[in-house]
Amino acid sequence: MADLLGLSSKIIDSGDATERTNRLTLELSELAPGIAMVEAFGHVVVFDSGEGLVVFDTSTRQPAGQIVAAIRSWSQAPVHTIVYTHGHVDHVGGAAVFLQDAEERGHPRPRIVAHENVPRRFDRYDRTNGYNAIINARQFGGTRQVDFTRPQFMTGFVQPDVTFEERMEFRAGDLTFELHHALGETDDHTWAWCPEKRAICSGDLMTWTFPNAGNPQKVQRYPLEWAQALRAMVAKEPELLLPAHGLPIAGKERIALVLGEVAGALERLVEDVLAMMNNGARLDEVVQAVHVPEEVLSRPWLQPVYDEPEFVVRNTWRMYGGWYDGNPAHLKPAPDAELGAEMARLAGGALLLAERGRELAKAGDLRLASHLVEAAALAAPEDRDVHRLRAEVYDMRQAAERSLMARGIFRAAALESREKAGE
Repeated sequence: MADLLGLSSKIIDSGDATERTNRLTLELSELAPGIAMVEAFGHVVVFDSGEGLVVFDTSTRQPAGQIVAAIRSWSQAPVHTIVYTHGHVDHVGGAAVFLQDAEERGHPRPRIVAHENVPRRFDRYDRTNGYNAIINARQFGGTRQVDFTRPQFMTGFVQPDVTFEERMEFRAGDLTFELHHALGETDDHTWAWCPEKRAICSGDLMTWTFPNAGNPQKVQRYPLEWAQALRAMVAKEPELLLPAHGLPIAGKERIALVLGEVAGALERLVEDVLAMMNNGARLDEVVQAVHVPEEVLSRPWLQPVYDEPEFVVRNTWRMYGGWYDGNPAHLKPAPDAELGAEMARLAGGALLLAERGRELAKAGDLRLASHLVEAAALAAPEDRDVHRLRAEVYDMRQAAERSLMARGIFRAAALESREKAGE
């Protein structure tokens, strides 16, 4: 077993941001008597209650068999309850395998508990299956190639048996579990407090990265409410924090430090966005002006390697201000292709526009370069030379980005143009 608590303590105490904090080993580590974690794409946390196992999340479908086997190497007790911390597929996808394990062992079917919005999420996923396939391919693989002959995004979710609105408490054996609803990365999030173990299961409210509160391709996130949930966790004075991504944390002071800094970063960002909105700024001005200081982003638990502050700024605007960005031309805009064609005419042709974009990219102005090559490709969608230049610019752009969100989208654009260029 890995010493996960020792590793996280070392990182927090030293501030060393070079150590890997998000691991996918599919190994089980016992963190305290009767508490274990299996490290996966979404971790699985297990409590042995004396009456059966209480399991938080089931990870994704593909490795669920290995995860169950790892748990069974630690305990043969029946699974009493499964709690979904939220409805993302890396937290609920393996549920059917847990139920199958119970059936094969002759155990009672585990009860599944979740917030009342989880079934609504599952329904939305079924209604937007193709869209979710596209955006997840782009986010994680940088490709837009999706086979529409069959669903690509997960279907057949195992529904919860019991749901709650704001708070729920249950006992299993010697342990009490308080479930609390929170808005954060999702609208269906649950965090749990086990007072006998002084332990919190935080789900995705703590991920050892800058919070995923801005994701440009996903539904509304809630940065201020996320911070409030972290403050509520700290108020419990936990001695053990069990996140669904990243390392577990031991010690009241360490937990308060980490959660407090994450909450503070979100709170300051929202405050700065709202201050500019209240003074009449456009979204473009807000995006260019509001930043999280680099010394904050250098912390091991706040690095913007998945989501990033700029996207959270946009999501904050969307939450408080709607989709209109303050630019009247964007209220009822011309089609992108028409705007691109007009820009190409003014530049002397789509190829010249694309070449100027490459010049700007090589000079370091990747943002402006992207506008020009995008307009050129829209003006001349079949021009292979234009697409070669577009691919070159987006290759440079994705290489310069820190967050997975941005890299995936820019990589997808480069791949798209390489295909159109015949490469």
